[in-house]
Amino acid sequence: MEEPKRGGNFLLQEQSEEEGLVVQCPCSHYQHTCGDVERGLCSTSSRPRRSSSAEQRQPESGHVCHWEMNCGIMSLLSDTAFEDPWSSFFMDVLSPLSFVKVSSIRMQGLLLLFFAKHQHLPFVQILSTKSTPTGLFGYWGNKGGVTICLKLYGYYVSIINCHLPPHMANNDQRLEHFDRILEMQNFEGQDIPNILEHDFILWFGDMNFRIDDFGLHFVRESIKNRCYSDLWEKDQLSIAKRHDPLLREFQEGPLLFPPTYKFDKNSNNYDTSEKKRKPAWTDRILWRLKRQPQANPPTQRLPAPHFCLSLRSYVSHMMYCISDHKPVTSTFDLELKPLASAPLITLIPEGLWTMENDMLVSYSLTPDFLSSPWDWIGLYKVGLRHINDYVSYVWVRDNQVSFSDGLSQVYFNTSNIPETEDQFLLCYYSNSLHSVVGISKPFKIQPGSLAEDPLGEAQPHL
Repeated sequence: MEEPKRGGNFLLQEQSEEEGLVVQCPCSHYQHTCGDVERGLCSTSSRPRRSSSAEQRQPESGHVCHWEMNCGIMSLLSDTAFEDPWSSFFMDVLSPLSFVKVSSIRMQGLLLLFFAKHQHLPFVQILSTKSTPTGLFGYWGNKGGVTICLKLYGYYVSIINCHLPPHMANNDQRLEHFDRILEMQNFEGQDIPNILEHDFILWFGDMNFRIDDFGLHFVRESIKNRCYSDLWEKDQLSIAKRHDPLLREFQEGPLLFPPTYKFDKNSNNYDTSEKKRKPAWTDRILWRLKRQPQANPPTQRLPAPHFCLSLRSYVSHMMYCISDHKPVTSTFDLELKPLASAPLITLIPEGLWTMENDMLVSYSLTPDFLSSPWDWIGLYKVGLRHINDYVSYVWVRDNQVSFSDGLSQVYFNTSNIPETEDQFLLCYYSNSLHSVVGISKPFKIQPGSLAEDPLGEAQPHL
């Protein structure tokens, strides 16, 4: 598998506690290993239940992002024809934890992946993916941002991974690129509000902000003595937030960890090359919640917000040495009251499924759901990697056998399904919404005689 020279990843994590969700958001400047995921660097959750401690929280939904991947011509052509190696890597790592790849967006060296546990798929609707190049006057994607816009249990969420211009003197250019990326998140012709009206914006990446004024020796001595507060006042992003009202709406945790750039690779030593770059907090995680309406008169009490986020941790991880950056992780507690609590489609496998008979699937639709001739139902093994990872499928309209009182039935040919002890799931995919809108409970297919009858028609593919 081809690996980038340097990269980064983030993972949004969500977990419910009764009526709320808990979000963890780790990020890193290079790939995580499977062990990292098991230790929580790449885990998320959003299942309604109470945890007795933070350590008991199980991952449920999230996203991973990379920047500065290998973006040579041959690598880009290979990734166009085949699954890119980073997607394959994370699907291999996360699918045993019941994560499914829901969406992805790549722009040259920037990659953003969104994963969710299968039980949450009907409540995650991908609305838009967008690339915003800012290099070479907006024509080249070596700098810029990639965005996934989605609805999560009825709330609008935008996730932005960016790579801003480097070097100390380019601070104004960094701020211009930040504004340009934000301005380009328009959704004309779509029923999606302006990004500043979204309930939650998560923005992260190699922002490349540096430390002004102080010399190299003073910065390194301050880091050695852990006097980070002396450096905060000259951090370019912190200075910009004091003067820019919109940027000030984006929050960040306290920088209580050493600057994460630039290190000699395979060491914990700051840059000893001829350039001797001054250390800086280049890798940042910002977030913004939707503005709340003001009470009028001021004494009137506003209703309690349904979407509340608080930071639990914001740290770097010095033990990783394969990059010239150090990984940074954030953990959030997100409490929300779901605006959508029932899936658009309810799927029920009828009777006892066996390998030797055509079987029936019943499903019901909510009144506001509009089906399409291109909707389909996929049969998956539990532990699927992505939505195209089906064992078999049926086109809903072509295979429909009955319809009455809002309940429809389609038949499924099981003769081409390999005999296995694995459990299966059914997922209803809406072509118009580009999302899974219904999922069944896990079930088993009983063994039987297999008939050779492979599908000869074109398979659905996202």
